[in-house]
Amino acid sequence: MNQSYEIASHFYDEMLLNDGRYRGHYREYWQWLQQADQQAIARKREEAELLFHRLGITFNVYGDDGGAERLIPFDSVPRIIPASEWAMLDKGIRQRVQALNAFLHDIYHDQRILKAGIIPAEQVLVNDQYQPCMQGLNLHRNLYAHIIGVDMVRNSDGEYYVLEDNLRTPSGVSYMLENRRMMMRLYPELFADQRIAPVERYPSLLLQTLRESSPINDPVVVVLTPGRFNSAYFEHSFLAQQMGVELVESADLFVKNGAVLMRTTAGPCKIDVIYRRVDDAFLDPLAFRPDSMLGVPGLLSVYRAGNVVLANAIGTGVADDKSIYPYVPEMVRFYLGEDPILNNVPTWQCRRPDELSWVLANLEKLVVKEVHGAGGYGMLIGPVASKQQLADFRALLLAKPHNYIAQNTLALSTCPTFVEQGLAPRHIDLRPFALSGAAIRLVPGGLTRVALTEGSLVVNSSQGGGTKDTWVLEDDAC
Repeated sequence: MNQSYEIASHFYDEMLLNDGRYRGHYREYWQWLQQADQQAIARKREEAELLFHRLGITFNVYGDDGGAERLIPFDSVPRIIPASEWAMLDKGIRQRVQALNAFLHDIYHDQRILKAGIIPAEQVLVNDQYQPCMQGLNLHRNLYAHIIGVDMVRNSDGEYYVLEDNLRTPSGVSYMLENRRMMMRLYPELFADQRIAPVERYPSLLLQTLRESSPINDPVVVVLTPGRFNSAYFEHSFLAQQMGVELVESADLFVKNGAVLMRTTAGPCKIDVIYRRVDDAFLDPLAFRPDSMLGVPGLLSVYRAGNVVLANAIGTGVADDKSIYPYVPEMVRFYLGEDPILNNVPTWQCRRPDELSWVLANLEKLVVKEVHGAGGYGMLIGPVASKQQLADFRALLLAKPHNYIAQNTLALSTCPTFVEQGLAPRHIDLRPFALSGAAIRLVPGGLTRVALTEGSLVVNSSQGGGTKDTWVLEDDAC
């Protein structure tokens, strides 16, 4: 362990206590790290980078003049979660996912939560992500979000908080799987010494979930991608290959006689389930954006007739809009009659004049986000913002307050990470992936993202963040 590793007392470090002792669930890894040849570790890090390049595991970093695609940096120090802690997270995520699906079914049917005044109707019904074409449409098992990524952070108090819910086209699970493969290849001895819960079943669980989303037996499943220029194309092709299903683009599909068909060398093949990685607006040029080259003309009519399943359903984006996020704890209480297991980050809605006034008065202390934003873009992190950035965001908030929310700047936990100088603390988050079919299923752990720039709180891969393998121990350490 690098002797210069310094823990900031106001951050929770995942591996070490403030006095420098290791946490109990890191015992085996800590002991291994003390005895490991640091030059050998450096060589294996170089080997990992070479292997990731050969596999083509890249991500689009928008605005990067160095090129459209870059390798996602991989850090070989794992983030380790003890069994009892994961059991709580697992239960809380299942509760949240159940409530979100109940909310989506409700707002497209009886709208009970709106009539009860728990969520203002205008925040849902005029939301850009709300799709009137889904009103009254009955879906198999009443499921809208089959795949959900829940972004979580640990604050300085040691507690986990949900930062946001990703219900449209959540990405990153391929990196979770490849990170595990890489760690097992480079350090097999670590997996022999302790019981680490496996994640390799995710593709088979995803396929099972997609099949269960259809009422017919043995449905034909495909993955619909925008194409190779999409930032997450590696993931699309990876998941299709792992599930053993076809990866298709819009040109491969067409609508005829009330069905979606795939062009094959043996003739047209009827498609029953589409795991779509294309946003709502581009799915069908006859129903949404007429200039879309990524969708299938007539797809919506087949979908509304119940002759094809889309995962996730059209219109799920309203539930991961950041202006709806503050109400998720109330959804849990309203639909499930339970208290939320997982807490939200305290959030102010700038559309409310009193909350806007408070945000403007405390802008330098807060994180401000666009309600439809993603990937870490369009954000203000007040404590590190310049005077000009604060002034610019102040003008944006005054011009379009309904477009923004503000949250406390959390002291994201840190985890030792290899940098040029050796091991140093870097801020991390966690994105577990939940699958909803006949049951809600999670593989233990998820994708841990790490902000590689010293002091940065932005972990998004699209802005140069890296990733770590996430280990969930099957037994609590003594």
